Amino acid sequence: MAMRAHVRDLVTALSLMTQPLPFTSPTLAANSLNPSRPFLLRPAPSFASRSTVTMSTNKNDNVQDHQRQHDQLEAIFKEKRVLRSRVRKALKAMEPSLRSHEDNVVQDLVLGAPWFKSSQRLCAYISCSALREVDTSKVLSEILENPAKDGHVEMRKKLYVPRVEDKNSHMRMLNISRIDDLIANSMNILEPASVDGDGNEREDVMQANDPVDLFLLPGLAFDRSGRRLGRGGGYYDTFIKNYQELARARSWKQPLLVALSYSSQIMDEGVIPMTQNDVPVDALVSPSGVIPISSAALDRMKV
Repeated sequence: MAMRAHVRDLVTALSLMTQPLPFTSPTLAANSLNPSRPFLLRPAPSFASRSTVTMSTNKNDNVQDHQRQHDQLEAIFKEKRVLRSRVRKALKAMEPSLRSHEDNVVQDLVLGAPWFKSSQRLCAYISCSALREVDTSKVLSEILENPAKDGHVEMRKKLYVPRVEDKNSHMRMLNISRIDDLIANSMNILEPASVDGDGNEREDVMQANDPVDLFLLPGLAFDRSGRRLGRGGGYYDTFIKNYQELARARSWKQPLLVALSYSSQIMDEGVIPMTQNDVPVDALVSPSGVIPISSAALDRMKV
């Protein structure tokens, strides 16, 4: 009987100990098991204050991490500004005769390339001499004036060219069928009007039913690992990312991203800083030849 009573008391004590109490103080638990002792209410350990300290520490860590990331980005942006200034000076010092020669060589390489000839739909930039970009006038004229032949069937390539909509990296690629479709914008850069001569909206490549095969891209500097340094507006990086997302959503093959470059614009690897918003190119075309970089370029260019 004594053993049963002991077990019963032990079970009772255990059940009382496992019941929820207003405070998790050991003193309070002891008093509730022994009514003969005076009831002492002692404050529970300040878990709230511990939690506050932990939250404060975490917040400080987050602030420090954010500051570190901000400082890293600022350092990268500074490197980019310095490199842009250096490349601009080199392009400005380029002899006109050399520039003209390299323009022709690069465009001839593009026009003679099988990957260009086989493309059916492409996006290409309209070169601006004031920006000292590789000339694209010969390539564009060839696309618009001379339809490519596929066997016995003549197929004109479908061409989309950029139109800047605002200063927030918003750019569209609109279809044109003639050089005369281009007009000078406020910065004296040629671009398509949003409507054609008949007042119809031009086709936006983002609303097109068929995928683009090829992008011909400008830039300030490039390297042989595919890094591209733009002019700082983010227009091409933003547009390309949006188009790549569209292609994935529609299960299309990704377009080949090919940059056109003067010899002086090609940097040593590692010189061009990158952020997660920068889109690498698949290949370069420079006066020295075609430089495939990505596996997609190696496969499709076969050089």
